[in-house]
Amino acid sequence: MAEDIRDKEQPDHNDILALNFIQSPGNYLFREYYYTGLRSHIMEVLDLVDLENQTKGILINGLRWYPRAEPLKILRIFRIRFNDLEDAQEEIKKVKMIQEYLAPDHIARPEEFLVNYINHGKTEILLCGLQEYVKGEMLDPWSQLDKNHLVSLFGRMASEKTEGSEKAADEWVRGVRKKAENFIMKLRRMILEKNIVPDLAGMGNLILTPSGCIKLVDINNISKVSFHPIIRLDDRGYPVCDKSIEALSLLEHKLLNKTISRNDFIYKTFLDPERIKKVKKLVKKFHLSMRSTSSHLWYYPE
Repeated sequence: MAEDIRDKEQPDHNDILALNFIQSPGNYLFREYYYTGLRSHIMEVLDLVDLENQTKGILINGLRWYPRAEPLKILRIFRIRFNDLEDAQEEIKKVKMIQEYLAPDHIARPEEFLVNYINHGKTEILLCGLQEYVKGEMLDPWSQLDKNHLVSLFGRMASEKTEGSEKAADEWVRGVRKKAENFIMKLRRMILEKNIVPDLAGMGNLILTPSGCIKLVDINNISKVSFHPIIRLDDRGYPVCDKSIEALSLLEHKLLNKTISRNDFIYKTFLDPERIKKVKKLVKKFHLSMRSTSSHLWYYPE
């Protein structure tokens, strides 16, 4: 009897083909993404021609290159189980709300869809998504994010045309800071107007693109923002709202060179020193529980 796709540690190409709602793979192959999500399976959708070039190589000026096949899309299969269609639609509404504020510049364009998943003869609602693949480097809010760090990220992504150009690097860094200001402004508006925040703390959730834009690529964990003294945990026991607000403050401080006021309406609750101590203990507890079940760590520990 086939294992429920939502319970698999990491499905492969054949597992995806076995799903009742996948009609034909066509010229595509599904490959495990570089990290596995807690709340969804993440698969690369690859063109078979690109995959063949990766394995067999291509000749360029007499030299054989083996370019890594880049995904055309990212397939997400959500692990969440819904009681009914209304529950599933509510989940999609939250995603649409995030899009309303961050699209098109600051979010990997998602295309969610609901399917009837046949599992052991029983039909259930399954949420999936085909998401834009975003090239770039992971942006860690807890890293330095000073000019030297940003220039190093630029060097990794720079084309041959701009590589090594100090002027190009300086212009790019200025562009990053300007675009970061727009990203932060939109997040602050969302928090104040809708009282929600996406997960900004998860490893790999923020990508800095070659154009200098910050893009949110994981929108599976959207939490309510409550300015109540009680620290809310997500379904995995992680204080994701607190850590996301902290991540936002770090981005604002480091990328915009701003001094964060403890009287700021958004920050005064979440950056209270005593609250931060409690959150650190909860984060430590979360990581200890994750180590007992998985070799992966999904959030920044600080």
